[in-house]
Amino acid sequence: MDTNIFKKIEQGYLKKRPDVRVGDTVKLHMKVKEGEKERIQIFRGVVISMKGEGINKGITVRKISSGIGVEKIVQINSPILSKIEVVKRGSISKSKLYYLRGRVGKRALKVNKIQELYLTDEKEVEEKAEDVVESKEEEKQE
Repeated sequence: MDTNIFKKIEQGYLKKRPDVRVGDTVKLHMKVKEGEKERIQIFRGVVISMKGEGINKGITVRKISSGIGVEKIVQINSPILSKIEVVKRGSISKSKLYYLRGRVGKRALKVNKIQELYLTDEKEVEEKAEDVVESKEEEKQE
């Protein structure tokens, strides 16, 4: 089958959205309907993956809320999504940032330099945290 036909048909349904890439920090303005009322809720986070193309293009956005990681999977052309704002561009060489799921605190937000931040194991994170705590306790005793 010729995919050009599908692309021509999809062009009429595509919404104008900014160029969003993996690693970008974005604000998603989403319509939330509660009973008869409708309001816009802003979800700000880092784009960790993109899937699909054309009208089926979707993004996964992750943020840390009260120490808990929250992810939303949103279709770019969804009527629920009223606006997308790109807050900050990220310089990433990977197409999926699933490794951010193992991060806690400010380290989860840093996506500019992967080599500095990439942790292979949760045990390694715990050991580093214990070392920091022990060194601070030693400083207090001195």
